[in-house]
Amino acid sequence: MYNLLIKELKLAVSPLFYILPFLTGALMLIPGWLYFIVPMYFLWITIPNVYGAYNTQNDIVFSVLMPVTKKDIVKSKVVVIVLLELLHLVIAFIFGLISTHLYPNMYYIFFSPTLGFWGLSFVMMALFNIIFIPLYFKTAQKYGLPLIYGVVATLVFAAGAEWLGIVNTTVYNIFKGAGTDNALLQSGLLIGGIVLFAIVSFIAYNMGTKRFEKVNV
Repeated sequence: MYNLLIKELKLAVSPLFYILPFLTGALMLIPGWLYFIVPMYFLWITIPNVYGAYNTQNDIVFSVLMPVTKKDIVKSKVVVIVLLELLHLVIAFIFGLISTHLYPNMYYIFFSPTLGFWGLSFVMMALFNIIFIPLYFKTAQKYGLPLIYGVVATLVFAAGAEWLGIVNTTVYNIFKGAGTDNALLQSGLLIGGIVLFAIVSFIAYNMGTKRFEKVNV
């Protein structure tokens, strides 16, 4: 499994996609921007390019011919997805901290880069994983429709969250309010988002494994 994961990280993923989180994360420095877009660049750029390369290189066929199980193949690819998602979110989080210090009195129409916002970002990534991973491993070749379904779901989620943050007083106070109690609540939302992300990604991995076992490559 370890060697398979190293193969994924060194050969399957271009070095560009390890640099990309720094480039997209820097967009957090734009004052008052629609910050949900920042982690979405992973879905719009990294996923289609990496999985397009898999098909071009016949990666799945090559992997099956290796002395590894199908379960390990799925696990290595899911771990890579999760690691890249975490890389995007952590780096964007750091830029978000810088942004809040640069613009301490900024009025945000959309979500500001608070702990609660990052909790929602983890939930958004979890939503993508539970859609994309099982659908992709149903064929282990066709990634277009799984990607479209995943991206559309995250767009609807982000748009809905932003809309509620604007029109609903309770949601506004939770994510855009201030004070010690609010900080504790947002910390809880962040932890909850991380836990949900971990659980849902694990479920997606199990679903992907079961479906890939039925695929004849």
